[in-house]
Amino acid sequence: MWTDTVRIVEDVSPADWLAIRVTGRPGTVVGTVPSGYEAYARLLHPVEFHDGRREPTTWARVAEITGRHVHPTVQWHSLIGTTDPWGRSAPGWPDGQPEQGNLALAPLQTLCDALAPHTTTPEDCYFALWSGWGQLTGGRAWVRMTPDGSGDGVEPPPLLTARERAAPQVHLPGRDYHLFHGPLSAAAALARYGGPDQVWPTQSPNLIWPADHAWCVGTEIDLDSTLVGGTTGMIEAVLASPWLEARSIDGGASLQADADRVNI
Repeated sequence: MWTDTVRIVEDVSPADWLAIRVTGRPGTVVGTVPSGYEAYARLLHPVEFHDGRREPTTWARVAEITGRHVHPTVQWHSLIGTTDPWGRSAPGWPDGQPEQGNLALAPLQTLCDALAPHTTTPEDCYFALWSGWGQLTGGRAWVRMTPDGSGDGVEPPPLLTARERAAPQVHLPGRDYHLFHGPLSAAAALARYGGPDQVWPTQSPNLIWPADHAWCVGTEIDLDSTLVGGTTGMIEAVLASPWLEARSIDGGASLQADADRVNI
């Protein structure tokens, strides 16, 4: 492990409840996080600029520029004015896009701070990482830039040991996950893959929940937003944060490519 704040678990039964309650159709809110919560929120991932130098911006700022609207089921391609569901840029917005499958470190930390008071077990939490992330098994190579502008190939070793990779996994429809256990405060350390010379970018857990199931966070690998289910009071706290771009959303709402019926 790259951090000692969490450990991979051999007994994945604490995730059994997900199979019972994540029963919605793929692409819906409760197809990502469990059904049965009082309320849900959708966190829109920050819009990262391609040059990597400017501060990320918000979907609301993009809407001001494109003359479109942010709403609970907004879709990025519709917001920037392209009919291509896979389109990440358009003439009205040529630069920057939200990251899919990853909530950046700053909003992740802010979200965890908002969630901590709303569970009786903040020191007893579970984190699931999709088993397909290449950095876990060493299946990715990177180019590392040197001060003179040249680059050299880097192929870091797997971030999980052979024993950790062989541990039982959580199986949900279409996705398998490695399961980790630790305090909620460890989420940021888990997201910082680190690796040799810090070559890996951060990667947020794909699922987070406390042992008392008071709430659940889901970052589906194909979505550019993170979903949260919990009590009404907890969701209100998330929506009230000035550092999170969040919208209240119905549990049965679709987030598929055709879900945006406003920006058409």
